[in-house]
Formats: sequence, structure tokens, C-alpha cells
Amino acid sequence: MRSADVGTESEGGGPPPTGGAAPKSIRAKKGSAWWDTVVVLVVALLLSVLVRTFLVQAFWVPSGSMLPTLQINDRILVSKLTGADIKRGDVVVFADPGGWLPPATPDSGPSAALRSVLTWVGLLPTDAGDDLVKRVVGLPGDHVVCCDVQGRIQVNGVSLDEPYLAPGGTDQVRFNVLVPAGRIFVLGDNRARSEDSRYHLDVMNGTVPLADVVGPVMAVVWPVSDWNRLSPPAAFATVPAATGSPPASSSSGSSAPSAPSAPASSGGTGLPGTGVGAG
Repeated sequence: MRSADVGTESEGGGPPPTGGAAPKSIRAKKGSAWWDTVVVLVVALLLSVLVRTFLVQAFWVPSGSMLPTLQINDRILVSKLTGADIKRGDVVVFADPGGWLPPATPDSGPSAALRSVLTWVGLLPTDAGDDLVKRVVGLPGDHVVCCDVQGRIQVNGVSLDEPYLAPGGTDQVRFNVLVPAGRIFVLGDNRARSEDSRYHLDVMNGTVPLADVVGPVMAVVWPVSDWNRLSPPAAFATVPAATGSPPASSSSGSSAPSAPSAPASSGGTGLPGTGVGAG
């Protein structure tokens, strides 16, 4: 007895039907495929939201205040796992402590709503314009001074050699500050075009609350020509730990002068993407 060729003949032994509605089994398979696709998309979006919320967040750099380390229009990834473990020399993204950035102009219309959704789920970098990106120079309790006789920043008595800085020097503003507890002192790498802690010395010595820090920048991921992994530079390796307890955040603990005017061309200080206004 010959075995039947499954699926090549109808139950009556004749050829399979050539017209009419598709067999139920085919319709069921098509429906299952659509459902599987929907499930995969939903799971992917949920994973993207979880990654953005707890692990990594992307930002866009709109200004030149961190040149040459970060180029204008770079896309950067920020770790949200190590926000509490900030080191001297880290490049960090932080929320505007208040008054560092001009008021953001909200976008409107369908395209703005779509961008907001895609940003929320992590498919676009944050570009709201209410965050900044700078380099950490002083930790709680650090004594930060500008400058020594060679125009270099000093931290806890050690002068910093900073080969990563843009031309223009670092002594545009003289200051002598003690970083309060729970705060950091930050500067841009393009010191001549960066509105950073030096221009807000009248409020807590220009320091930023650690609670406002999103996290350190891990890498530049776009464009491809700027790919780079960031880590604290060797300039801070010899800086000793702060001696004594940092002053309470309610007191300035410094002889800092009043905040000077911002540089004439500060280059927009916001990282859009949380507006990383990289100012």
C-alpha cells in the first residue's frame, strides 16, 4: 500500500481546490503571525523604556562648550547606573540647577508630539534643552582654585595639566571655592566658551547638586567618525582626597567673588535630549 502524499490531495482523492476562500489553517497562521509581530514590538518598546529609565539614556550635544571632547551634534550615551559614583574628571550630564539655561521654547504640532513619544521610549536622544554636560573638577570637600602662576586649575593643592582643553586657556574667571557636601564643581572643556560653575559663584559657589546628575557620559556613539569611549583623564590621578569634612550645603565655605557675566559666546548651554544643553 502506498503512503499518501500529505497535503497534495483532497479527502476525496482529487486535486486540492484552486479557488474560493483560503483554508482555515492558512488564515489561522496569518493571524498568528500578526499577533506575534505585535507582541515582539510591544516587548521591544517596554525593554527600550526600561533601559532608558534605569540603565542608559541618549543625549544630543547642541553646543561647543565641551569641545574638543564632545563635538556639536554628537550623540552620547549616559550611564544611569553609576550616578552616585561620580569621579573627578568624569564628563556628566545634569539637570539645570536653576538659571543656567534660558527658558526652553516648547515645540508644538504633530511632529513634536511624535518626537516626544519616540524620545520617551528611548528611540530618539533627549533634546528638551533642560540639561547640561560638563566635566567634574571638584567633589564634596575639594578646594578648587583658579589659578596657579601658569594659569592652571588647582584641586586640593595639585595643579592640573589638562591636554584635552580647547585653546583659550582656563583662567577667564578667578575663584577660590570649597565644594559643599552633596555637590560638585563643573567646568566645560572649551573654557573660553563655557558658561559653567565659574559664572554662578553667587549661588552655592556655582556647584551642582549630586541629586541633579543624570550620570557620567559613557561614549560618543554618533556620528561614526566621533566614536569614543570616555573615562576620567590622567590629570586627576594625583589629586589627593579632600581633608576634613565638606561644608554644609547651606553655607558657601569659600572666598569666591560674585559671579561674573557669561562669556560673550557661550554656545548655547544645553544638551537637548534632556535638553542636553551642553553649555
